[in-house]
Amino acid sequence: MKSISITLAFIFSVFYSFGQLNSKFSTNEVQEDLTYLYQSLKDAHYNLYAYTTEQKFDSVYKKVQQTIAKDSLSLLETTNAFQQLVSAVNNGHTEIDFPGQSYGAYAHANGTVFPLEIAFEYDKALVRKNWSSNTEIFAGSELMSVNGMLIADILEKMYPQISAERPYFKKTKIELYSFPRYYWQIFGEQDEFEVEIRSKGNIKTYILKAIHLIQDYEMKREEILNSQMKLAFFKHSAYLNPGHFSGDETKFRHFIDSAFAKIKEQKSKNLIIDLRNNGGGNDSFSDYLVSYFASKPFKWNSSFKLKTSRFLKEHVRKYRDTTKVFWEKVLSHKNGEIYDHAFAEYQPQSTAKRFTGKVFVLVNRQSHSQSAVTAAQVQDYNFGTIVGEETGDYPSLYASQFQYTLPNTGIPVKVSKGYIVRVNGSTAKQGVVPDIFIKDHLLDENDEILDGLLDKLSKAAK
Repeated sequence: MKSISITLAFIFSVFYSFGQLNSKFSTNEVQEDLTYLYQSLKDAHYNLYAYTTEQKFDSVYKKVQQTIAKDSLSLLETTNAFQQLVSAVNNGHTEIDFPGQSYGAYAHANGTVFPLEIAFEYDKALVRKNWSSNTEIFAGSELMSVNGMLIADILEKMYPQISAERPYFKKTKIELYSFPRYYWQIFGEQDEFEVEIRSKGNIKTYILKAIHLIQDYEMKREEILNSQMKLAFFKHSAYLNPGHFSGDETKFRHFIDSAFAKIKEQKSKNLIIDLRNNGGGNDSFSDYLVSYFASKPFKWNSSFKLKTSRFLKEHVRKYRDTTKVFWEKVLSHKNGEIYDHAFAEYQPQSTAKRFTGKVFVLVNRQSHSQSAVTAAQVQDYNFGTIVGEETGDYPSLYASQFQYTLPNTGIPVKVSKGYIVRVNGSTAKQGVVPDIFIKDHLLDENDEILDGLLDKLSKAAK
């Protein structure tokens, strides 16, 4: 699977990733790409109607067609239109990314954004960070409305741009990519915002000035997906954050090897593995981590199926090593055929290396893709106890993305070519549900989940 990532560096790197800065496309070009997008999704997706119906999907297609009537459309307008068709699939791994190039161009032109960052908890929009000059608005206050529009109505405007299986995951993605960014995408530039804030039972109205996108927003904030390699020790417990399951795999393995050697030296009784705010990545990373505390051979799924297609084959011939068995199978099966891809059992590390104490895995709603799958794997094999809150991503999911670009606009599209079922075989439409529930309030610096677990372990040791 692919990991999710968006950073300021990414936003500006996409200036030249496709098309031209401030690109304009003719109605005919956009309509042609919309038809191409519609047909390619039907051809390439593993199961396009898993979370929608053909009637609903076709209805959205016709609706988007009707909105493309101007003589020319900007890259942002085109992206917004195409996202609505893709998001109608209701699959988090079938998506058109946030319009980073358009956002970067707006930033380059001294753009401004909404000054409050938001977290969504229990159907409430809570202020996560206040970047405005108003000191009366505190973190944890509830944002009720913006410019006379209730939060529920704003979300209804945002949801068609966001690919996800359910509202809980859509809100998770709004937190991830950020409410100010999405607000700009939907409503455009605004100089000021009238907001209603509920705090301590009282509702007050404030007028907030827009803030400079780069200096007052992007340069000050930290991205939600901030998982980093870290090893620490708390009395009888070792804390290990493996970082994202992507990047330099040799470096990752060296870190994991070194970390478990130190954990052995410390004779830690408990091991806490942190998969929060983790964008996921590849099973080769996560399986290596799990091998250090697995008590028996294991797999990361109970079933992994793929669908081959004309679009996928074109992608494979251009970008993949077709001598490898995995990609050779894609080419050898008939277009539209679904087939199993079996993974061999992964072997645990030797007894001398392996951790044999109690294992706890931390998750939150921002544990994405392979990190959610790994948490489910640990839970299903009883390798450890899951602590935190339900993940946004499902552990049984349509994923295994591949990417292609639309011919006229060059907009990248990501499609799920596979279906993965968690180890215990459940296909329930829910995230990984923790064994010990602790809410990650506001996704901020206060670490309720880790602190809560350490408190429980301390009490149990007495």
